Parts: sequence; structure tokens; C-alpha cells
Amino acid sequence: MDIEKKLPVEETAKPLPDVQATKINSITINRVGVSQIEFPLKIEDPKGELTTVACKINMYGSLLRTIQGTNMSRFMEVLSEFRDVPLSPKMINDFLTKLIKIVESKDIYAEIEFDYFMDQTSPVKKLTAPLAYHVTWIGRLQHTFCHQTLKIVVPVTSLCPCSKKMSKYGAHNQRGYITSTIHFDYNKHISIPELVNIIQEHGSCKLYPILKRDDEKWVTEYAYRHPKFVEDMVRGVALALQERKEIKKFRVKVENHESIHQHNAVAYIFRKRKGNTWIIDNGDD
Repeated sequence: MDIEKKLPVEETAKPLPDVQATKINSITINRVGVSQIEFPLKIEDPKGELTTVACKINMYGSLLRTIQGTNMSRFMEVLSEFRDVPLSPKMINDFLTKLIKIVESKDIYAEIEFDYFMDQTSPVKKLTAPLAYHVTWIGRLQHTFCHQTLKIVVPVTSLCPCSKKMSKYGAHNQRGYITSTIHFDYNKHISIPELVNIIQEHGSCKLYPILKRDDEKWVTEYAYRHPKFVEDMVRGVALALQERKEIKKFRVKVENHESIHQHNAVAYIFRKRKGNTWIIDNGDD
């Protein structure tokens, strides 16, 4: 039986109270909203075709000291309107611009995580398969200024120069992870495939999803000819990013999951652009 039929007419027609909008006198909240939303969004793949990616999304807004609560459902309403709009700096800017008005905030933040797949072709047998790169796209809109950040994790092979130099036979190698976080304005950006291609060139060798015996021989020998510490890799990526005019600030982390140690090896570089030069960033924010 329909439960609404049991209610008196005056109760069904009565407006519901908007408790969140209650006026109070307290303190401002920096961020309040919704997190860990599983949601599909569109993105352009390396071939220029649209594909759907499964995302985990966090969305927050600041809240004035005079308002008791934010309206959580409005975050989801606005997100749903952009379901079929391809992810891009413009899409993030448009999404945040609408969201900041709907939730009546002065500072809006959105974080979108997903796996981006790019084909990689083995060096000898030319066998192609997709490899996943973990991406986090962050947008923040304060009043009318939209600041965007792209974070991407690229796996590589690394071979130890010290081990190669000392050992009579071979050298130990391991999988490394290069995490690059770049900051840019929405009207100046670098694409995900471009960023992947820049980063993966600074390992001892790229990773491939399919390797036959001839490929494995090639990869092993290539890595042996290009030994690199985490220090070598982090410097190489940082110098390459400094060549890109779209980037105004970046952080690079290289972490090797060591094969002969219990610990990992790790290195960081933080830089920001000041005029025509790059200076060390303290990395606190």
C-alpha cells in the first residue's frame, strides 16, 4: 500500500524545513561536502576518442560562520549535469563555476581519481596492450580564479648503478614509481599522454604489459645500459618539466620498491616558477 495515502493531506502538502540553512553565529568551516563518490565520467583517450572512466570523487566547499550546514545533494546534482562532458581544464572550470554558485560558497574544491589507459607496444615483437596510469585531477575555485593540479603515477624499471659497477655478474633492478604533480591555470595545460611520455623516459626502461622472450632480452639489456638511482630519475623528470611553459609549479617523487632491501628508496624535488626562473618550493602547501 502507498504510504502517502495514509498521511493526512495537510501533512503531505506542508513544506519541509531547510535545517541546513539555519542562521547561526559560530566559526567558518574550510571544507565540507561529500567524498568517495563512485561516478562515471568521459575523457578523451590518446586516439582522440571519448571513453568512460570509473572515478572516485571528493567535492568540498567552504561554509560561512553564519550558516549551520551545506546542502550535500547539490554537489551531486551539479556533478550529474557534467556526466557526458569530457574531462578537460575547461570542463573542470565550468563545473566548479556552477558548483560555487549552487552551494553558495566562496571556495570550492574537487578531486577526481581514475585510471587512464595508454597502449604500450613491446620493443621487438611489437605486441600492443593497455597500461594503466593512476591520475588525480584536482580543481579549486576561489571567487573567480580556477587553479588546477594534475597528479599522475608512472611505473618504470630502474637498475642500480652501484650494483652494476661493483658486481661481476649483472645488477639488481626493481620497479619504480614516479609521481608528478603539476600546477597550471585552466587555459594553459599539458595533456595526460604528454605527461606520461615525458616521465617514463627517465627510468632505466619503460614498462610493457606484454613481453615475449625477445622483448625481455631487449628490456633487460636496455635497462643495464641505462642504470639510474632515484636521484638521477627525479632530477631528469624535474628538468624536463621545467622546459614546459604550461607548468607553473610541480612536485616530483620517485620511489623504488627495492629488490634487495627491506626498505624503499625515495627522492623528491619541489619547484615553482618565479618570473623566468625556477626556485625551490618548500613543499608545505
